[in-house]
Amino acid sequence: MSAALDYNRARLTASVAASPAGAEDDSDISALIARLTAEVNQIACEKTKSIQHITNQMKMLALNALIESSRVGAQGAGFAVVAQEVRSVGQQVEGIARELETQLTKRTGNLMSSIERMTERSRGERMVDLSLNAIELIDRNLYERTCDVRWWATDSAVVGCAAAPGTATVSHVSERLGVILAAYTVYLDLWLCDLDGNILASGRPDRFDVVGQNVAATKWFREARGLRSGDDYVAGDVESQPLLANAQVATYCASVRADGKVNGKPIGVLAIHFDWQSQARAIVQGVRVNAADKARVLLVDSNFRVIAASDDQGLLTERVPLSLEQRRSGFYHDGTGALVAFHATPGYETYKGLGWFGVIIGAAT
Repeated sequence: MSAALDYNRARLTASVAASPAGAEDDSDISALIARLTAEVNQIACEKTKSIQHITNQMKMLALNALIESSRVGAQGAGFAVVAQEVRSVGQQVEGIARELETQLTKRTGNLMSSIERMTERSRGERMVDLSLNAIELIDRNLYERTCDVRWWATDSAVVGCAAAPGTATVSHVSERLGVILAAYTVYLDLWLCDLDGNILASGRPDRFDVVGQNVAATKWFREARGLRSGDDYVAGDVESQPLLANAQVATYCASVRADGKVNGKPIGVLAIHFDWQSQARAIVQGVRVNAADKARVLLVDSNFRVIAASDDQGLLTERVPLSLEQRRSGFYHDGTGALVAFHATPGYETYKGLGWFGVIIGAAT
């Protein structure tokens, strides 16, 4: 059996054996082709070996015949001619077997390479789809946050306190914000701020001592201060919020308007702090990648900063050097051979997204 055919057969067998059971639906055709090719290799090896065995027998018979013909002298001359022809036929058969082996080795090798490329493409496309699923889930979740903040900014208790902050109105709105927090467990806190950035009231004053603090220097407040109507909102980048024990939050803001009217005069800002880390972790750890992929599932912001990771590593500090090549989705192999799949945020309804990406980094094959 030739080393080349043995090598191809071993690679194909290993390729099939390494295919994760969970990916059977995605690669069943390529697995079938791989198995059939492995069988062709096996048959070719066996038949080539048989031909070589027969050829060797013919050579031995021819050699013995020549020896015997030489011993009997002139009377064996005719028999010597036959022996030479037998040897010639054996050499021709050996040449055909060698050519067959060469051709099969080349073609099965090419087929094997095609299968590997097809399998890797299937793996990459599956990871792109999973990246899209992850970013879509967070987009839909964050769209709901934009609805929440605009709705609660029109609450009568919120509007009343922003219009006339005092002991009674602050107490009332704090109680109201606490009721909201009890029903919406995805938030760490809700803050009502005046137009100077002073926090007038919060929903968890017993947990976070934020009333009286000033947030005028924050990016989200400055943007919220300039909103044109009650229909508009601000979606802040994920950050560690010092006033909330450095918890990772995504802050959403809407302007509070006089009389709760969409086009009323701005009288305050409502900021809601989405409990980012726990909610995002549930999404990235819920992506169903195959165990064999040993994949790391990420959400990254527009600067490729890691804002969520299935392994909880590099949060808000690591940057992933994505090679987009002006694409919104795709996959490629990085310098280490790892498979990197990505998909840009598609947005959802009126939430256009912040340029984030779902990313999956699979182990090198």
